[in-house]
Amino acid sequence: MRDAGPAALLAGLCGADGRNPFPVWQDGHVGVCFNQLVLGVLPHAGLAVFSACYFGMARRSLLRASPPCGWTLRLVSALLSSLLFCADVVLVSVLQQEDMYLDLLADGCAVLAWLVHVGAIWALQRTAFGMSRGPLLLLLPVLASVPNVVVTMTIYSDDREFASFTKPLKLSRFVLASVRTLPLLAYLLAFAFPCIPDPGSTLYVNAADGSPLISEQPPPDTGETVAEDGSGCASRLFYLWLTPLLKRGQRGELDRPSDVYRLPQKLRTKVVFRYFHRCWEACRGRTSVGDGQDQRPRPVGRNLPRGTGEEEPLVLGGDVRLLRVLHKAFGSWYYVLGALKISVKMLRFAGPLLLGGLVTFMEDQGSPVTTGICYVLGIFASTFLTSVLQNIYIFEVSKVALAARAALMSAIYGKVLQVSGSGLAGFSLGAVVNLMSTDADRVANFFTSFHELWSLPFQFAVTLYLLYLQVGLAFLGGLGVALLLVPFNKFLASRILSNNKLMLGFKDKRVALMAEILFGIRVIKFYNWEPHFTRRVADYRREELSHLKAIKYLDAMCVYTWAALPVVISILTFVTYVLLGHQLTAAKVFTTLALVRILIIPLNSFPWVLNGILEAKVSLERIQAFFKLADRDLQAYYALVSPEDIQTSVLLSRGTFSWQGPNDPKEVETRAAKGSLLLRGLNLHITKGSLVVVVGKVGCGKSSLLAALSGELSRLSGVLYVADREAGFSLASQEPWIQHASVRDNILFGKDFDPAFYQAAIEACALSDDLRVLPHGDMTKVGENGVTLSGGQKARLTLARAVYMDKDIYLLDDPLAAVDTDVAEHLMKKCILELLGGKTRILCTHRIEFVHKADLVVFMHDGTIIKTGTPEEILPMVETVSGSWKRDHKGTQEGDVQQEEEEEEEKPCPSQDLCVKDEVCQSGEEQKQSGSLSWRVYQTYWFAVGGALAASILMSLILMQVSKNLSDWWLSHWISELKNNSSSRTNGSSSGFPHLLLFSAGGLVSAPSSSVQTSLSTNVSSDVRFYLTVYSSIAAANTVFTALRAFLFAYGAICAASSIHSRLLDRVLKATGAFFDTTPMGRILNRFSSDLYTVDDSLPFIMNILLADVFSLMGMLVVISYGLPWVLVPLLPLALFYYRTQHFYRHTSRELKRMCSLTLSPVYSHFSETLTGLGTIRASGSAARFIEENANLLEQNQRCLFLSNAGSQWMDIRLQLIGVAVVTGLGVIAVIQHQFSSVDPGLVGLSLSYALTLTALLSGLIFSFTQTEMQLVSVERTEEYSTTLPSEPQHQNTQLPQEWPEQGWLEFRSVVLAYREGFPNALDSVSLVVRPGEKVGIVGRTGSGKSTLFLALFRMVELNQGQILLDGLDISAVGLAQLRSRLAIIPQDPFLFSGTIRDNLDPCGQRPEQQLLDVVDQCHLRSLIDLMGGLDAEVGERGKHFSVGQRQLLCLARALLIRAKLLCIDEATASVDQKTDKLLQQTIRKKFQDRTILTVAHRINTIMDYDRVLVMHGGKVVEFDTPAALMQNEHSVFNRLVGQKGGR
Repeated sequence: MRDAGPAALLAGLCGADGRNPFPVWQDGHVGVCFNQLVLGVLPHAGLAVFSACYFGMARRSLLRASPPCGWTLRLVSALLSSLLFCADVVLVSVLQQEDMYLDLLADGCAVLAWLVHVGAIWALQRTAFGMSRGPLLLLLPVLASVPNVVVTMTIYSDDREFASFTKPLKLSRFVLASVRTLPLLAYLLAFAFPCIPDPGSTLYVNAADGSPLISEQPPPDTGETVAEDGSGCASRLFYLWLTPLLKRGQRGELDRPSDVYRLPQKLRTKVVFRYFHRCWEACRGRTSVGDGQDQRPRPVGRNLPRGTGEEEPLVLGGDVRLLRVLHKAFGSWYYVLGALKISVKMLRFAGPLLLGGLVTFMEDQGSPVTTGICYVLGIFASTFLTSVLQNIYIFEVSKVALAARAALMSAIYGKVLQVSGSGLAGFSLGAVVNLMSTDADRVANFFTSFHELWSLPFQFAVTLYLLYLQVGLAFLGGLGVALLLVPFNKFLASRILSNNKLMLGFKDKRVALMAEILFGIRVIKFYNWEPHFTRRVADYRREELSHLKAIKYLDAMCVYTWAALPVVISILTFVTYVLLGHQLTAAKVFTTLALVRILIIPLNSFPWVLNGILEAKVSLERIQAFFKLADRDLQAYYALVSPEDIQTSVLLSRGTFSWQGPNDPKEVETRAAKGSLLLRGLNLHITKGSLVVVVGKVGCGKSSLLAALSGELSRLSGVLYVADREAGFSLASQEPWIQHASVRDNILFGKDFDPAFYQAAIEACALSDDLRVLPHGDMTKVGENGVTLSGGQKARLTLARAVYMDKDIYLLDDPLAAVDTDVAEHLMKKCILELLGGKTRILCTHRIEFVHKADLVVFMHDGTIIKTGTPEEILPMVETVSGSWKRDHKGTQEGDVQQEEEEEEEKPCPSQDLCVKDEVCQSGEEQKQSGSLSWRVYQTYWFAVGGALAASILMSLILMQVSKNLSDWWLSHWISELKNNSSSRTNGSSSGFPHLLLFSAGGLVSAPSSSVQTSLSTNVSSDVRFYLTVYSSIAAANTVFTALRAFLFAYGAICAASSIHSRLLDRVLKATGAFFDTTPMGRILNRFSSDLYTVDDSLPFIMNILLADVFSLMGMLVVISYGLPWVLVPLLPLALFYYRTQHFYRHTSRELKRMCSLTLSPVYSHFSETLTGLGTIRASGSAARFIEENANLLEQNQRCLFLSNAGSQWMDIRLQLIGVAVVTGLGVIAVIQHQFSSVDPGLVGLSLSYALTLTALLSGLIFSFTQTEMQLVSVERTEEYSTTLPSEPQHQNTQLPQEWPEQGWLEFRSVVLAYREGFPNALDSVSLVVRPGEKVGIVGRTGSGKSTLFLALFRMVELNQGQILLDGLDISAVGLAQLRSRLAIIPQDPFLFSGTIRDNLDPCGQRPEQQLLDVVDQCHLRSLIDLMGGLDAEVGERGKHFSVGQRQLLCLARALLIRAKLLCIDEATASVDQKTDKLLQQTIRKKFQDRTILTVAHRINTIMDYDRVLVMHGGKVVEFDTPAALMQNEHSVFNRLVGQKGGR
C-alpha cells in the first residue's frame, strides 16, 4: 500500500522506477523531472504569487510623465514568453510522449505565471513604482527560472532527436526553447537599465520659470502616512510598510504620538463607531419590526464606511443586547479568521509527523536521498505556511479587537453624556471609569480568546489520536497523569481566582484610600496625620500581600506541575511502551516528544482561556447594565407648550423633583430620611432679563433647584417650561469645575475667540490682576482641577467661563462665597448687573447684602419655596427663619450633594501610564522617557528581591534546564545504544510518508508481536532497566529543581512587591507641598495603582517566562550544536541577523509601548474630568464637542496600539522565518551527512525536535524581553519617586518642651516666600507680632497672601528669607511633626475622608464619644447627625452625604477637638449662611477665649470685634491695627471695605 502513495505518483509523472521516483541526477546531467518541477514549476509559481500581490496597488493621484521605456520592454518580453510557452504546450500535446504530463504541468505553470506578471507590470507602471525599476521581489523568481532554461537547452542538446530534421516537432521545441532565452534576456536588461528620465527633464511651464508643472513633494512625514492602506500583498505579508517608521524609531525620532502612522481608514475611531451605531440601530429595528429589513453589515476591515464628515453625536438608544450588536458588527470576518485558525492548528501537526519520517530515513542507510529531500521540503513548507498563516491570523484578530475596543469606549463615553442623573447616581466615578478601562479591554480581549476556546480541545483530540498511532495504548499512562492534573489545576485556578478577588478588594480599598490621601494631603499634613494614614495604607497592603502570597504560591504550584508535566508524561509513556514489549526507535521517541509538547499547550492554556472568556462575560454584563440605564428625556422633562406670556423665561408649576428615579411617591419620607432631598410643591415664574436671587440656610435645596432647571433631576410631577432650552444654560457651579488646560481654554470652553468680549469677561470677573501675575498670563496651564489656583480664583474662572458662554439663562450657584468683600462687590456690579444685564440670571447666595439688587427673591427652606417676592418682602423672613433654626429639631440635609460633589479620583486601570519623567513643564504633560532602560533599574529590582535570593533563583533555573537537557540526551543515547546492540529487527517503524497511514486500519504501529502476550517482566532486560532508572532519576531531579525555581521565584516576587511599596509610600507622604501642587493627582495615583499592580503581578509573571525562555534557548543551542555540529555554519549568520533584527525592532517597540501608555492617561483623565463636570457640560449643550475630543484622544491611543501590534507582527514574521531556516538547515545537513557518513539518528531526532520549537521560542523570547522591559518601566517610575522626590525635613528637636507653645506668641520677621523658583513672592518682607491670646482678623483681596501666611506658619512651604518665631522659638528649628501637632487649623477647602463621622472627627481614635458629641453640638450639627444615625453614620465618598456648608461645619468641629494655643481659620464659613456664621463665631470665641486666633475672613462683620485686623495686599502687610483705629483713618483700606459693606 505504501508504494501506491506519493512515490508512485512521482514515478508515474517523471517516468521513473519506484525505487528512485524522483531522480535528481540522470545520465550525466540534472534529472528531467527535477529540472521541470524544482527548477521550472517552483520559480514560475513564485512569480505568479508575487506578481498577484501587486495587483491591488493604489494608483498615483497626480498626473505624471509616462513610465520609463524599460517597463514597456518588460511588458512585451513577459507577453512574448507567455506566447512561446503556449506554443510549446501545443507541440507537447501533439507529440504524446511518456513525460507529456510533466511537460504540460511545467508549461502550464509558466504560461499562467507570465500572464499574471503581464498584469502586474501593467498595474505597477501606473503606481508610485512607475518611475523606478519596481519591486526587487519580482526579479527573484525571474532569475530563479534561468537555470531551468539553461538545463533544458543542455538536455535538448544532448538528445540528438531534438537536433534532427527528421523529427520536426522535437526540433521545433528545441527552437522554441532557444528563442525563449531572448525575451528573458531582454527582460533582465530592461530591469538593469530601466531608462529612468533625469529629474531635470521634468516638464516646466516655460523656460524662464524654473518650477516644474507639478512639483515633486518630499516624502511624507510618518505622522501623515496612513498605515497599511495602499500597500501591496507582499508589503502587507512582511509588513514592509512599517519599515520607515521603524527606521525613524531607530534614529530616536519618535518623540510624540503624532509622529506615528495614522490608522487605516476602516479602523479610525469615528468610522468604527458610526458603523457600530448602524449595527445597533439594525439590531434595535429587528427587535421591533422583524427580520424583513435586515441588511447585514459586512465584517470589520472589509465593510466600514470611508467617509469622515462631521455628524451629530450618535445616540445608542433602546434596550439592545450588546453581544448581539458585537456579533452583527464584527462576527462575519471573525468567523472567517476561525477557519484560518483551524488551518494553522492542522499544519502544526505536520512538523512532528514529518520529523518522524525524516528520523526513520536517517535510521535506514539504504534509503534514497530523494526521500530525505521530500521530508525536508515538507518540513520547510509546513513550518513556513504555519508561520505566515499564524502571523496573518494574529494581526487580523488584533484589528478586530482594536475596532471593538474603539466602539465600546466611544459608546460608553456617549452614554455617560446621555444617562439620567438618577441612573448615574448608582455608579461611583471609579466604577464608571473601570467600565471604560478594564471592562472594555476585557471584552476586546475576548476576540483573542474565543477561537482558542474551541480550537484547544480540537488540538488536544487530534494530538491524542496521533499519539495513539505512534505508541498505541502506551500513551494512556501519561495521559492519565495529565487528566488527573486537570481537576487539580481547576482547583488551583479556583483558589487563585478567589484569592485574586479578595486581593483586588483590598487593592481597591488601598487605592481609594490613597486617592483620598492625595486629595486631602494638605489637611493630613496640617494635622500631622501622616503616621496614622501610613498605618491604614500599610494594613490594607498587608492584607493585599497576604492574598498575593497565596496567589503566587498557588501559581508556583501551577508552574511546577505544567513545567514538570512533559517530562512525567514522556517517562510514563516510554516506560509503559517498553513494558508492553515494544522496542523504542528514534523516530517514535522524538515524534512522541514533539506531540507531547503540542499536547501540553491545550492542557496548560485552557483554564486561563476559559477564565478570560468568563471575565469578558462579566465585563459584558456590567457594560450591558450600564447601557440599560435610562437616558435623559428632555422632551418629556420640559413642557413643550409655551405660556401665553412671551416674556416668560422660566415657569415652574407644582413641581416635584428628586435626585432618585421616579419611584413610588409614598417613598418621599423614606427618601428624605436617607438624606436625598426632595424638592416639592415648587411654583416659580421668572421673566426674561430679570435677576432672581435664591436664599435660604445651609442644605435647604438651592443648588438642587438649579439642577432641576438644567434637567439633572428626575421630575416626579408638575410642569417645567424653559424658554429656548435647546440653547442651553450658562452654569457656574458651587464647587468650581476647572479643566486641565490653560486659563484661556477654560474660559473659551470650545467657543471661538472674540478678543473684545473675552477682555470684557476677564475684567468683569476681576481676573485681570490675577492673569498679570501668572507666569504665562492666560496661557498658563492651571493644573488638574485648578490645583495651582486659589479658591477665589477658581470661582471667578468658573464665572468667567459661564459669562463667555453667552447664553440667555445664567445659573450662578454661590460664586460670591469664596471671594472677599470688595471682589464680591465688583463681581455683582460689573459682571452680574452690567455685563449680564438683560440676561435671565438665577443667583444662589448666602450674601444677603446683595439681595436688595434683585428683581425677584426666592426664599427656600427644606426643599420647598416658602415665598417669592421683592427684596423688601423676603429679607425680614430670612432673619426670622434663620433665628428659629436652632429650635428646628428636624435637621436639614441638602439633597443636591450628588450634583455638587465634584469627584476627581482616577481609579486604577490594566493599561499602565508608562511615562517616567514627571517634570512639570508648562504644558502640564508628563514627559516620556526615551532610550533603553538603565542597568540601575535591573539592579533596583535585584536588590528589592534580595541579592542572595535572586542568585538562588538563577541557580535553580540553571539546574532545571541542565537536568531537562540531560534527560533528553540520555533518551537519545539510550536509543542509539539499543540500535547498536540489538538486531536489525525493528518494531513497526515506518519508512513511508506518515500522513498516508494516519487513517489506515493499522495506523502507524504494526500489530504487537506474540511476545507481548508473555510475562512483561521477562521482556525487560537489565540494560533497559538501567536506562529506565537513570532516565527516571534525571527526570525526578528535574522536577525537584523545577519546584525549587517556582517557589523561590514566588517568594522573591513577594519580597520585591513589599519593599518597593513601602519605600514609595514613605517617600510620597514625606514629599513637599510644592510637589503635590505641581503634579496631577492621577499621575501619583498611577504609581500606587497600575505601576504597583505591574510590580506585584505582571512583572514577576513575564520575567519568569523570560528567564525560562533564555535558559531554554541556551540549552537548545547547546544540544543542537552537539547533535549536528555543522549547524553552527548557518546558525552564526542567522544569530547575527536575529540580533540585528531585534535590536532594530526594540528601539521603536519600546517607544511605541511608552506612547501607548502616554496616550492612554489623557483618555481616562478626560473621561474622569467629563464625569466631574457633567452638569456644566450638559447644561451648556457642549456634549458634542466633548465626544469629539474623546474620539480624538482615543484615536491617538489606538494609533499607537495598532502600530505596536503591527511592530510585534513585523518582528514575529522575521523570527518565524529564522526558525524555518534553522529547521530546514538542520534537515538539509542531516540528509547530507546521511549520504556521506553515518549519523546518530537519536541525536538528529533530538536536535530536530528541539528545532521545531525554536520558532515559537525565538518569538516568545523577544516578546517576553520587550514586555519585561516595559514592565520594568513601572519599577523605574516607582524608583524615581522613591529616590528623587523633594522631601520635607524629618529632623526632630529633642530639647523641645512638652508644653510648647505655652503662650501663643507669634512673630514674623522679614518673611519672604515664593512657592517655586521663578514665581513672584507670595509673601514679601512680612513683619508682624501677634500677642498671646490675641484675636486677629486677616482681610485682603484674593491672592493677596492671606492663606500663604498659614502655609508659612505650618511650614508647608519653606521660607526664602526671614524667620517665624512661636513663643520666641524659630519654627525652622522644630521638627515638622512637632510643630504641626501643636497647632490647629480649619483649612479653606472642607475635606472629609470616606468613612464614619467619628473617623473624620478623630481619625486616631483618641477622644471619648461624649467629647465628640459636644463639639458636634457646638457646631450646630447635632440634630442632623442624630437623624443620620449618630457618629457611626457614613459621610460618603469625600463627604458627599453633606452639603458644602455642612462639610465646613464638620471641619470646624474637628479643629475644636485640638487643644492648641494657636488656631488658624481660613475662610472656614464661606459657604455657610450669615446667621449660622454668627453662631459659630460665638462658639469659637467662647472655646478659644484664652488662645491666639488668626482668622481669614471675607465677611467683615465676623471680625469687627477682634482685637486687631491685618490687611494684606500683594504679599505685603498694608495695615495692622485695631478695627476701631482703622475705621477712624479715612484713607485706610479696611475703612473702605467696611464702608462698601455699610453702603449696601
